[in-house]
Amino acid sequence: MEEITEGVNNINLTGDLHKKNRIQVSNTKKPLFFYVNLAKRYMQQHNEVELSALGMAIATVVTVAEILKNNGLAVEKKIMTSTVDMRDESRGRPVQKAKIEILLGKTENFDELMLLLPKKGTL
Repeated sequence: MEEITEGVNNINLTGDLHKKNRIQVSNTKKPLFFYVNLAKRYMQQHNEVELSALGMAIATVVTVAEILKNNGLAVEKKIMTSTVDMRDESRGRPVQKAKIEILLGKTENFDELMLLLPKKGTL
């Protein structure tokens, strides 16, 4: 019995490791620059970040990616679009939602640019 539990725990851990640099963006929960700053931190730690969103939050993901690219911090590595089957909570029927995943990588001068940016709480 212990071996099975340990095996399941190992599966969960390896699955989590693969997704450590993914940010699932919502357009209702956090402000735009929360995601911009989080993406910068993820790129510092992992050299790349994957931004993911469904439906109406897609515009937020695209805006975050564009801010990072326009400031010279990120380069686009991959964009994936798809549809996801979901259940409509209010009507109880299946619906399809658009999904986007944008993989961004650090630019060559990312670290240099990050040093030039003002730190939180300083003038």
